[in-house]
Amino acid sequence: MSRIGKKPIIMPKEVEVTFDGRMLSAKGPKGELRRFIHPKVELNIDKSQIEVSISDNSKESKSLFGLFRSLISNMVVGVNEGFKKTLEIVGVGYRVELSGNQLVFNLGYSNPIKYDIPPGIEVHLDQKNKVILSGIDKELLGITAAKIRSFRPPEPYKGKGVKYFEEKVRRKAGKTGAKA
Repeated sequence: MSRIGKKPIIMPKEVEVTFDGRMLSAKGPKGELRRFIHPKVELNIDKSQIEVSISDNSKESKSLFGLFRSLISNMVVGVNEGFKKTLEIVGVGYRVELSGNQLVFNLGYSNPIKYDIPPGIEVHLDQKNKVILSGIDKELLGITAAKIRSFRPPEPYKGKGVKYFEEKVRRKAGKTGAKA
């Protein structure tokens, strides 16, 4: 059994959770999220906590146990507090601009990269080299941050590119001159 799956999810007072059919809805001060719950996963919802259990002891059920507990926990935390990721752009001439509902990246390519911001994600630019993404859906936030990072991942020699703010780029030593 999953150690993560066994832990109950503590419900804040501001969050309201409803479970009808196989659809779970979480509503809080930041917004509302909905998720389909797999038929092999069962929920026991009280006013103060949610407990996740499985219907049988098959390998598939055991693998879904901790997964759905984490997904539901992320829903509850998201609608109550929200999530935030910070990306940093490193490099001479590398910058980002916010134009309407698009981010325009200049990352050393011949043309700028235009990226449409998905609904549910808020973007704040700090200077010209930091992008702060925030939202209530942790999964969508992570996908968005990974997509932006994939435009130019940090390279190991000078560290140029788009990286997560807390990410440490392992640097390599460059070539040394030929010895005579």
